Amino acid sequence: MSMRPFFVTLTSLVLLTSAGCSILPENDPPSLYRLPSSERSSSESSHHGTASSTSTQRLGVATPEAGYLLSSNRIVVYPENTRVNVYEGARWHEDTPDLIQARLIEGLQQSTLFASVGSDHLPSDLLLLSELRHFQSEYDNGRPRAVIQIDVQLVEADSRAPLASESFRTTSQASNVEIPAVVDAFGRASDALVEQLTAWLAEHSNTRSARLTSG
Repeated sequence: MSMRPFFVTLTSLVLLTSAGCSILPENDPPSLYRLPSSERSSSESSHHGTASSTSTQRLGVATPEAGYLLSSNRIVVYPENTRVNVYEGARWHEDTPDLIQARLIEGLQQSTLFASVGSDHLPSDLLLLSELRHFQSEYDNGRPRAVIQIDVQLVEADSRAPLASESFRTTSQASNVEIPAVVDAFGRASDALVEQLTAWLAEHSNTRSARLTSG
């Protein structure tokens, strides 16, 4: 499937005056995409998290907050500096915030950094809140790249007392302009995000554990 930006335009209705009705074009259903899994991310996270696998802390990951366009399942593209579009005929298989939440939970589970990792609906000691700022394809010299930026805050689950906050931004160049290549780039950028977030959480969760032990 070729990748073309989707432009929102008014479509003229063809009126059949003799029948007194209008005819609308029949649209093909969009192709649905999910973030590709990464074997490299899985093996590396498992290796890096071994030393912390005895942690008794439980982490809850809330669904990221997001703006109007990023709250949908449309695949956003910036074809030019000041233009924002979505890809025609392609959608994520679920809304973007749910997509990100699932990837963060999966990656942090593989890290074995915490005793358990799940959604914020499950019992937890720590809670990861976030706001998705960017999740789009951007064109650079005619080549698309995936860009992800997310602001996170680690808080106490019960009191919501803030412990630490950080902003993460990752990018990955697509191999070509086709939609599957762009989706692969989103997968790589998501894996890089999980790796950075895991390292950051390891630092702050260890600090909290040491403080609780000394107290």
